Amino acid sequence: MLFLLNDVVFDLDEASPVTSADARRFEKLGFDYLMELGCELFAEDPLLHRNDPERARRLAWLIHDRSPEVNAALFAAPEFDCDPALVEPRFCVLPEAVLSRLKVKSGKGRLDAVAADRAVWGRMAA
Repeated sequence: MLFLLNDVVFDLDEASPVTSADARRFEKLGFDYLMELGCELFAEDPLLHRNDPERARRLAWLIHDRSPEVNAALFAAPEFDCDPALVEPRFCVLPEAVLSRLKVKSGKGRLDAVAADRAVWGRMAA
């Protein structure tokens, strides 16, 4: 299962990013809580998906675990250490073909924020 988090495509079928003890600990967390957690994490570091990919992958895994149809998330923070209320979260369901193309593009080093935005989010469109 591929999951797009901002402009990084994670393969969630690889070894689980959380231990079974953590999975049990997290199973009571709802989707709304995970959205707030994501906003807090990206408020601290808007490049979390690049600077701490394991932490970002765990967040992606948790989001997908709570809402299995969701396979893409964007947490847009205006700056480092901003108020979490300023982080704009978005979620969507992408066709597998789109995620596969983005994964290939990523493997070639051509997936960045602009390319992901054009393919999925349309935030920068004028």
